[in-house]
Amino acid sequence: MKKLVLLTAILAIVTSCGSGDRGELVGVKGKKWHPEKPYGMELVPGGAYIMGKSDDDLAGIKNAPTKTVTVRSFYMDETEITNSEYRQFVNWVRDSIIRTKLAILADEIGESDPEAGGIAEYAFRDADTTDMTVYEKYMLDNYSGLGATGYEGRKLNKDVDLVFDTAEYPDANYTEVMDTMYLPLEESYNGQRTWDVTKFQFQYTYMDIKSAAKYKELKRSDVIIKEDIQVYPDTTVWIRDFAYSYNEPMHNDYFWHEAYGEYPVVGVSWKQARAFCQWRTLYKNAYQKSKSTQYVNGFRLPSEAEWEYAARGGLQGATYPWGGPYVKNDRGCFMANFKPVRGDYAADQALYTVEAESYEPNDFNLYNMAGNVSEWVMSSYDPASYEYSSTMNPSVIDEENERKVVRGGSWKDVAYFLQVSSRDYEYADSARSYIGFRTVQDYMGTDITANAATNSKKIKKR
Repeated sequence: MKKLVLLTAILAIVTSCGSGDRGELVGVKGKKWHPEKPYGMELVPGGAYIMGKSDDDLAGIKNAPTKTVTVRSFYMDETEITNSEYRQFVNWVRDSIIRTKLAILADEIGESDPEAGGIAEYAFRDADTTDMTVYEKYMLDNYSGLGATGYEGRKLNKDVDLVFDTAEYPDANYTEVMDTMYLPLEESYNGQRTWDVTKFQFQYTYMDIKSAAKYKELKRSDVIIKEDIQVYPDTTVWIRDFAYSYNEPMHNDYFWHEAYGEYPVVGVSWKQARAFCQWRTLYKNAYQKSKSTQYVNGFRLPSEAEWEYAARGGLQGATYPWGGPYVKNDRGCFMANFKPVRGDYAADQALYTVEAESYEPNDFNLYNMAGNVSEWVMSSYDPASYEYSSTMNPSVIDEENERKVVRGGSWKDVAYFLQVSSRDYEYADSARSYIGFRTVQDYMGTDITANAATNSKKIKKR
């Protein structure tokens, strides 16, 4: 018995010494972490500001009374999401669905040897899953916007390029799959075959954290929500938004033509904008996983309070992102893209939208926080929300309220809607030729707030 006690004591001493913590409570230490500034984004340092109408409420809406609120630090896109950036999302969804269809057909007809050529090159990379554990199948990063296929957990072969030139299709099976992605021949015209964009479906899941926190009796599976979203923008908005107006060129060319690549994407609903955020997170974290580095925080739409704070650019009580109260600078040039005179859309040198990186940025280096296109935010619209929302990171998100806030005014709006405090809304499933969006990402780590930065400068001066 004495030997057993002695051995236990020795093991305890060896274990304690081997850990290097001298038996002290030092916490769990992992790899040293450094915040990574997301590409194309600017850090908006957290702080307090006066949210709401800075000037008289001339419109008499009474939906934005002033209140002091505080927001935490976050990153925000320098510009509105552009056509080029959104096309990356659309193409990824399209290509993923095509690869999934090719792999499924290859599996069904028994073509799994990539050396055989043809559709076999696109077969699942893990054709034989008999020796794989359930966890290995689960961890394979597969994507399908096709709904339940029975092939979940099978890894796609993304090392082989897709072929889009009909003259170079590798075999008849490949042709069969590609044919399902286009509109029928009888619906084509001018000799052009058109993608069936209704097939471009993005499927994602997210957790309803608010419900999980509010109703503790719910199981985790009860708060996991699955969404299927058609991702292609509604290009018909250029026609529907303006009756008795010739805007067909914008309908035909605005989204896909490279001439408009750096212009803000429009025709995107609030639901599509949120899906884009989910995809951007998935896309970035797939890269992080391949490099065995830590996942990043999710991208999302900004809250209404975050958007207004960012639009103000650190200016307290300002009317516009550049201050105000005028919409022209000292040289008589307009400071944003909007409708300055009745019917004269081109008075500011732009008839429709302008490139996303146009005009001068505000003091947070954010472009077009007023004008160009209005922007979706995450918040639901309630005229009385300022009265009951929190003063710390205020955010009113009601899944049952289909009215979602849009901010900033657009190329077709008068100056009132360009004011940083002006509120407007649109329905979540609606798309417009004058509404776009930009994304944000939460900042992790210790940072100095905008208010603290201002105070520290004052202290140093003393």
